[in-house]
Amino acid sequence: MGLYRAADLVTMPGLLSLARIPLGAAFPFVVERPAVALGVLVVSALTDVMDGWWARTFNRATPTGAVLDPMTDKLFVGAVVGTLVVTGALSPFAILLLSTREIGELPLVLYLASSRSARKKRAEQPKANLPGKLATVLQFGCVALAIMHQAVLGPLLWITGGMGAFAATSYWIRALRTHAQR
Repeated sequence: MGLYRAADLVTMPGLLSLARIPLGAAFPFVVERPAVALGVLVVSALTDVMDGWWARTFNRATPTGAVLDPMTDKLFVGAVVGTLVVTGALSPFAILLLSTREIGELPLVLYLASSRSARKKRAEQPKANLPGKLATVLQFGCVALAIMHQAVLGPLLWITGGMGAFAATSYWIRALRTHAQR
């Protein structure tokens, strides 16, 4: 355990995670059609929920999946955020607020990618993180409001930034506790 395996990419959780890559690539081409852009967001959100649920429910959590899921999340978010900045739907400051969790998590993702023992521990304890899921829901809500050019976006961005910081902190606490148990 703890090794990356190419075979894990073609399991249901792996395929669900990988689906976010073409969804992210499609987003810039559909952003001007709000209903289609929202559909891409919803499908991406469903793959994000389903990959973790499937892995936990059917005991398919793997070290590969422990790194693949957050990496594909970051790729999808990067494509969406980049598109929204280029189109003027979100300001760079809004992106900073939306990215609070990702910025805080990035060192942990890199650590998981480079540490066999960390991947093994993560695969052995594949718990969902409620603050992280709430931050994701808020991020998707902000992006949906930005696509639809809604004025209420401002306050929700601040709430999302706060939840993102809380979620990143909770990921760090879990990682440090796991590391201390070794």
